Amino acid sequence: KRVSEITVQFHSVPHLMFRDALEDTIEPNVMSLRIQPNEGIAVRFSAKLPGTVMRIRPVQMEFRYGESFGVAPPTAYETLLLDCMLGDSTLFNRDDAVELAWELVMPLFERWKSDGEKNLAFYEAGSWGPAEADRLLEHDGRRWQRL
Repeated sequence: KRVSEITVQFHSVPHLMFRDALEDTIEPNVMSLRIQPNEGIAVRFSAKLPGTVMRIRPVQMEFRYGESFGVAPPTAYETLLLDCMLGDSTLFNRDDAVELAWELVMPLFERWKSDGEKNLAFYEAGSWGPAEADRLLEHDGRRWQRL
């Protein structure tokens, strides 16, 4: 299954106003941007349960493009083709931007050519990626969100 999603986990609250009254721990807020399929946005945050007791639980708000408008958004290619027909070059790279990109990338290619593959991390297609990526995030106390 192919999924593209960007998830941002926000920092925990540095101080809790009702720390002594809380019966629950408050999880950090999370915002997920679903790129494909089922384009949309979800926000997870903590909310107080109704009543006099200070109880908190995570809740989720979601927006799904297809559900809200009854149709799927145009594909990336449809958008590009329409922009091309309308003469809108906003989503197209100019030649000077492409040249600059190659200027920035070529030193990396040259370095890989001279150093060989000793510092490259390889992984199986369809896997979650190399273990080095996990270690990179774990170094700062972060982790990948499994979809």
